[in-house]
Amino acid sequence: MDFSSPDLFSTSPILALTALALVVLFLKALLKRGEDVIFGVTLIGIVICISLAVATYGRAGTAFQGMIQVGGFTNFFYLVFMVATGLTVLISRSYLQREEINFGEYYCMLLFAASGMMLIAAAQDLIIIFLGIELMSISLYVLAGFMRKRQKSNESALKYFLLGAFATGFLLYGIALLYGVSGSTRFVVIAENFPALTADPVFWIGVGLVMVGFSFKVAAVPFHMWVPDVYEGAPTTVSAFMSTGGKAAAFSGFVLVFFHAFQVGNSKITDVLAVLSAATMIIGNVIAISQQNLKRMLAYSSIAHAGYMLAGLAAGNGLGQTGIMYYLAAYTFMNVGSFGVLSVLEEQEEKNLTFDDYAGLGYKRPLIAAIMSIFMFSLSGIPPFAGFFGKYYVFAAAVKANLTWLAVVGVLTSAISAYYYLRLVVYMYFRESESAVTTEISRPSLAALVISAIGVIGLGILPSLVLDLTQGLF
Repeated sequence: MDFSSPDLFSTSPILALTALALVVLFLKALLKRGEDVIFGVTLIGIVICISLAVATYGRAGTAFQGMIQVGGFTNFFYLVFMVATGLTVLISRSYLQREEINFGEYYCMLLFAASGMMLIAAAQDLIIIFLGIELMSISLYVLAGFMRKRQKSNESALKYFLLGAFATGFLLYGIALLYGVSGSTRFVVIAENFPALTADPVFWIGVGLVMVGFSFKVAAVPFHMWVPDVYEGAPTTVSAFMSTGGKAAAFSGFVLVFFHAFQVGNSKITDVLAVLSAATMIIGNVIAISQQNLKRMLAYSSIAHAGYMLAGLAAGNGLGQTGIMYYLAAYTFMNVGSFGVLSVLEEQEEKNLTFDDYAGLGYKRPLIAAIMSIFMFSLSGIPPFAGFFGKYYVFAAAVKANLTWLAVVGVLTSAISAYYYLRLVVYMYFRESESAVTTEISRPSLAALVISAIGVIGLGILPSLVLDLTQGLF
């Protein structure tokens, strides 16, 4: 394979991030107590990767003989992953120290997971998709069980690993069937032969198995059962990263495979995705109502939001793709911020994680309560916050694709979600509590929360900031 200079420069963001992960690994091996140094190097490296992603954004095309996509769509997701990773790093430092798990390997695993995410978004071949998913997943399995002395953390890692490996088996077998039928794993080749391939039942079996694999990664019903247990047991900062970066990576792969290879807008796949979307929205929102633990509530909320984005995928049009990309950018700020608030207030032995623990927070910590309220309003889809426009674009795409019933389901379930989101706001401002919140909030964590809140408000007031980046990509 010819490794040309243009190819290396076009893929520099992912190469730089992988190199950063290796540098952090070596620093951990060389420095006995170098967590502060690793923290600083990680942040500087992420800023460099963001700069490279911006610099190569306009270089639309492919690299390495068509295996890797560069510029445009890919770089948009690079930016989403880097923002999610950077914010997670900021909220992690004080959390790791408080939970007595401040080890350099944590940052290394975050970076390797982000490298896998970038590989998924850059794929033009099913094998590259598989490699990216495995790199991301294995790193997240380790991070989910990072609290080795806590039983819930060990259980979450084991459950995530077993179910994730099972879902990967579906994905890989589906890829094998698609290769057997089409003779290639390249998106371009499958798309060119799509009309002829649809006559073969084995092709549809392969498509179904690939859909199962991606549905597990995005937490779509009925492949969602791992989410609440894993999010509850994993370190809160890891839950923030999984629910944003991990979900964005899975959806980037979903979009690439089903739009570029399977022509979702012109096939029977649309009906299946629409049913998955409706079921995910309904079950995620209904079950979230009964949750008392805030991490589990946000986990079911994450399932529901996957359903909203699946509506854009089922629509199979350009507006649907744009809607998904905007939604993921907004969702990254909303969910990192929400889990970030939980992480800064959480105390050892999983204290301060229920609705009752947040009673009266508006008087004890007015700034934190105000920031959390912004995230709850945005998640529930109240204008002018970013969450409203995210839902608007994916539902508008569904209506444009003659899936009006799906948009109606989305609006109704979104109304249901307002109950459990605004319930937290009611607890913070209209309930009294005798317990005091004693956790100190570090400057990096506060900076991450403020950046997230600004992102939610900014994307809500000026949605064109994202929409302009997606113009001409489809």
